[in-house]
Amino acid sequence: MDRLLEKRTRLKRRVNRVKFAIRSRALRPRLVFNRSNRFLSVQLIDDSKGITICSATTAGKTFAGNKKNKDAAKKLGEILAQKAKEKGVQSVVFDRRGRLYHGRIAEFADAARKGGLEF
Repeated sequence: MDRLLEKRTRLKRRVNRVKFAIRSRALRPRLVFNRSNRFLSVQLIDDSKGITICSATTAGKTFAGNKKNKDAAKKLGEILAQKAKEKGVQSVVFDRRGRLYHGRIAEFADAARKGGLEF
């Protein structure tokens, strides 16, 4: 159990370190990608106002197919890019929540960039 506790502690440290750096440097909204064992979710957050601009998730009934693989991440990127365009957001800062930039995270980011987001 100590090994799992240490792993979670290291992840929390990485998350907090990156979040602080992003908040202190950027005036753009923060794009947060979160993955769980069952679903993927993303939020576009304005830290200066403390509000969520828009969000998307694979947890709803409207999202068809597998809800946690690379294809789902790609669809999620397209959906969020479309919602961000509707809200008038073009440039964001990407927050990976301490995870490596590969797999589902990379697929999501590529799809969001193709949809028109800049980061």
